[in-house]
Amino acid sequence: MSDLSDGPIVSTTSGLVRGETIDGLCRFLSIPYAAHPVGELRFAAPQPHPFWEGVRDALTPGSSAPQGLPAARDLGGLDLSPLFASPWEPEREFLTANVWTPDRSAAGLPVMVFIHGGAFLVGGKDAPIYDGAALARAGVVLVSINYRMGLEGFVHIPGADTNLGLRDPIAALAWVHDNARAFGGDPGNVTVFGESAGAMIISDLIASPMAEGLFQRAIVQSGHGFMVRRPEIAMKLTRVLARRLKVSPDVAGFASRDIAEGLKAVEWSARPTTRINLRDPSGRDPTFGLSRYLPIFGDEVLPEPPMEALKHGAGAKVDLLIGANRDEMNLYLVPTGVRKKIGGWLARLMLGRVQPQAGRILRDYGLGRKGRRAGDALAEAMTDLVFRWPARRYAAEHQGRTHVYDFAWHSPACGGQLGACHGLELPFVFNTLAAATGPDGLVGPNPPQELADRIQKLWVDFARDGTAPWPEYSRDDPQVLDLETGACAPEPESPAAAYLP
Repeated sequence: MSDLSDGPIVSTTSGLVRGETIDGLCRFLSIPYAAHPVGELRFAAPQPHPFWEGVRDALTPGSSAPQGLPAARDLGGLDLSPLFASPWEPEREFLTANVWTPDRSAAGLPVMVFIHGGAFLVGGKDAPIYDGAALARAGVVLVSINYRMGLEGFVHIPGADTNLGLRDPIAALAWVHDNARAFGGDPGNVTVFGESAGAMIISDLIASPMAEGLFQRAIVQSGHGFMVRRPEIAMKLTRVLARRLKVSPDVAGFASRDIAEGLKAVEWSARPTTRINLRDPSGRDPTFGLSRYLPIFGDEVLPEPPMEALKHGAGAKVDLLIGANRDEMNLYLVPTGVRKKIGGWLARLMLGRVQPQAGRILRDYGLGRKGRRAGDALAEAMTDLVFRWPARRYAAEHQGRTHVYDFAWHSPACGGQLGACHGLELPFVFNTLAAATGPDGLVGPNPPQELADRIQKLWVDFARDGTAPWPEYSRDDPQVLDLETGACAPEPESPAAAYLP
């Protein structure tokens, strides 16, 4: 706390906060939107933050939510450090939000709230690539948030509140609703956007009765509503972690181990060598092995699977912009050398662990065709199965206004083999190309600034009023915009469509 400074001061529902003015923008970092979830609040739904006296400084990045996995900041020579945020600091609050505003004395600016990705295990709002200055300069109030992950947020624990990793963003959106005017924003004009796990969370919130009315628009980047589990399947992970920690598989057992001990168990569970069968009755793992931590359905947050909720009209009042990248799985398979080196037998084995009919799927994607590498077939099949085609299905089921995009710009990284990989659109959306530029950068040495300007304008214009300059998407007329070329055309059905539930 401090009482003397020249920085801008804003009154929030929990007290006064002081930010700073940088190049004409006001920035406030790590404002608590909920009480610190420790002690009795550790496995409880987020609670309002206690009121503080005086002025609270919001000048420096805060702690990320608890996470303990080793950060692969360099993956096969690819520099991923711009995607990593501040480390977790056990004594510091982490249910916090960053806010950028072009004019805190304004009234009615559109509000955009960003939810980061990271496989429901890692990440945070303070990653350099998520800097909100350019979006704020384009005329919006930009908010980015942390939320509980891993054991703290996405393990189904008997006796604890469910889906804490979804309840936290809902609490953050309620905080935005109550405080938007203080930063110049319109609480009735909120767009929530996110990527990867953040986009999956948003897809769930669109279907959640608890989030109804908290946002009017949603932008879903590489996400959809298929990544949820039945509670009885989620309990398998609960029991495995409890055995690892030598505790009972309930809230009393897990509460008897501190957060750091829990993180060690999470790290062990996330290793590829740790075998945990989390396939559903159809033999599918909805994450395709990318994460063992997911929301569940069947509670008050998600009474039914999101895809079923959409069919029943959930989220029909929300304007939706959704899409994916052309070569999503390259992020995982190119820098590691898997795409180039894997053989047909191993490709079938890898896919078969998480998806029935793996051999047939890979044949549909060209495995066995002369000159066709097994790694190419695997990468393209998994890109469609994990990201691109489920997003199209989500768009088709959504009963409100829906627009679909495809991001296909090819990064020159990894000898030009990285393509339009997972996460590549982020520095274009945030207009933070400089953070990811360089000989080992995600976007290479000379990314197209014009494309970043164009994509950011599409996002901001959509946030203003829900419109987009290309036709809406429907099952009968599946119009998709190519962000790179600006061309819009109906999209032919992917081979993956036959294998989705």
